[in-house]
Amino acid sequence: MGNLLAYSGIVTKIRGMEAKLLTETQFDEIKAMKSVPEAVTYLIQNTVYREILETLEPTLVHRGNIEKLLIVSLYQDYTRIYLFATLEQRKFLKLYLKRYEVELINYCLRIVINHYQEPFDLNHKRAFFDRYSQISIEKLIHSRTTDELIENLKGTEYYNTLKKLRDSGKATLFDYDLALNLYYFVSMWKQRKKILKPKELELFTRDYGAQINMLNIQWIYRAKKYFNLSPADIYALLIPIQYKISTVLIKEMVEASDLDAFQKAVEKTSYAKHFDFSQNLTVEKLYTDYLYYLYRSDRRKDPYSIASINTYLFLKEEEIKKLTTVIECVRYGIPPEEIKGYTGGQKL
Repeated sequence: MGNLLAYSGIVTKIRGMEAKLLTETQFDEIKAMKSVPEAVTYLIQNTVYREILETLEPTLVHRGNIEKLLIVSLYQDYTRIYLFATLEQRKFLKLYLKRYEVELINYCLRIVINHYQEPFDLNHKRAFFDRYSQISIEKLIHSRTTDELIENLKGTEYYNTLKKLRDSGKATLFDYDLALNLYYFVSMWKQRKKILKPKELELFTRDYGAQINMLNIQWIYRAKKYFNLSPADIYALLIPIQYKISTVLIKEMVEASDLDAFQKAVEKTSYAKHFDFSQNLTVEKLYTDYLYYLYRSDRRKDPYSIASINTYLFLKEEEIKKLTTVIECVRYGIPPEEIKGYTGGQKL
């Protein structure tokens, strides 16, 4: 009864928001558009994105500006949920926010390490991060080197990890990206016990434990199929958290002599049916499909819990990714029947 009372308001709010997510029929209609302005007009006339896209000047209707506004829509939904949340639920939302912070830092690292001449394009994120995050957009946009960027993160939880890597003198963009992702999962795993009550802790542990396992399987597969990495290098990529996959089985996957041996090892895990490599799907699509299954299953079992928040934000994030891809395909005149290969994760 406690969870029902605590979540009744926020679940009602989220259900109303989810009802406004795009349907497959709407996506099919957008795929058939002949131009980006036509697609934007459709979104303004028929979807919840009207409120952010109708302010866009006709001369500024292009993929970059549209993507920025779609991200703002995600932040607006996060804010709507946050305003309805209890103090306990807000603690979870603060934890969830780390994914957006890591994405922001990775974006900035790409800018400074690759010496892009374009200025930081972060104004559309400023209000959201100023309100909810420990990271200062104002400081980041003045960074021109890796050293400056890392120093401008001083005082945040990410500083020590990045500083240690920088001080090694050998870090690449890949190294920073890997370190941030490993830090993200390890810190989420550690902090969950401090902010979640027993029932929600169990749900979160199941979700993130499964997600970590699926990511590790994905990264082992990619390392073997595309990069021919040594076992030692593969171990360095893995999230160092063990959840329902033994170290013996991880070792068998990492040290498999070929993809067939790797597949046989995967078949010994509880994730075998979700990683059917015989399908004509990318490994990233298999992973995303699993998350759809996981989050929706959790929400069905425990609708009055953090599963309702977790599932909605995931669905919104995936919608924005898909919509951005569809608009890009429309821009290049890709036929509707071929767009599915890009949004559906088929191997092209």
